[in-house]
Amino acid sequence: MNPDGTSSGAAGQGGGRGSVTIREVAALAGVSAGTVSNVLNRPYYVKEATRERVLQTIEELDFQPTQKARQFRPGRERTLGIAVANLDNPFFVDVALGAEEVARQHDIGVVITNSGYDAEVENQNLDLLVQHRVQGLIISPVDESSSRLQMLQDRGVPMVFVDRVGQNATHGWSVVVDDERGGAIAAKHLVDTGHRRITLVGHPHTSPKVRARLEGVRSVVKKSPGVQLEVLETDSWTVDTGREAGWQITKTLPGQRPTGIICANDLLALGALQSFSSAGLRVPKDLAVIGYDDLEWSAVSTPALTTVRQPRRLLGATAVRMLLELSRDVNAKPRHNHVVLQPELVVRDSA
Repeated sequence: MNPDGTSSGAAGQGGGRGSVTIREVAALAGVSAGTVSNVLNRPYYVKEATRERVLQTIEELDFQPTQKARQFRPGRERTLGIAVANLDNPFFVDVALGAEEVARQHDIGVVITNSGYDAEVENQNLDLLVQHRVQGLIISPVDESSSRLQMLQDRGVPMVFVDRVGQNATHGWSVVVDDERGGAIAAKHLVDTGHRRITLVGHPHTSPKVRARLEGVRSVVKKSPGVQLEVLETDSWTVDTGREAGWQITKTLPGQRPTGIICANDLLALGALQSFSSAGLRVPKDLAVIGYDDLEWSAVSTPALTTVRQPRRLLGATAVRMLLELSRDVNAKPRHNHVVLQPELVVRDSA
């Protein structure tokens, strides 16, 4: 106890000027100490107006939670948390299955959460997993630049990023696929088979992964005289979105219509194939289509889809092995460990 009656060094209390306590912050902000704790550790559980009032009070009092109080402490149960962007996309299902298989080999359980492409749901899922004191997190984030991810890293939560790596993970551990190379091998196949009007269907304006694939396509087009490239922007990569993009392409005049289509994933490509078939266009005679992922459905589509294969289960399996290594030595976290897996072109009937 300090001479002025305030405590110092206790968990959850401040180490700033005057040893301000969490209770003092709560009293001045007109909330409970638990609400202050939530603002610091689970901000998305607190209404925005309340959160802003608490943060303003923290700044006024120069309250600084001790690092020890906020440090992550895993539980005794051997459990890993997996937070995926959207289980509606079979790609993420395969990543999770690959992770689960390796975890089972090590007698480790997994808790899988689905964010449904909703950043707020993702934050709630991450809080839930941390509260259950899993040994570490494997995450394919919705929002790759989320400050929430950096907050968890600062607390010492062992974390491995899968498939999606934002700027906050530059000093973390991650396993990804070389998307630029994936785009390049798709474009090279179209150029080598005589296509001179190529369109990429996807959303590079919002997805760094699609942006990387577009860069790979551009790198090939720049080296190929007479080849034109256009981008058909979408707002997602679902089958329905692929159908809509396909219909837009069918309305283009034959002399201006692209003859080679590269879709940002297989779901877009499968939707586009449906539209082309309904419009009476022949694939690959009238136009060739290449997808990305090599989902199981791709081999049985009509025609069978040429696609860029991602090693989906290997992504999940590699992430678990990395997380087991990281959780044994949390101090190893700052040492950058970034694994890049290679895609491959699977040539079928559509291109």
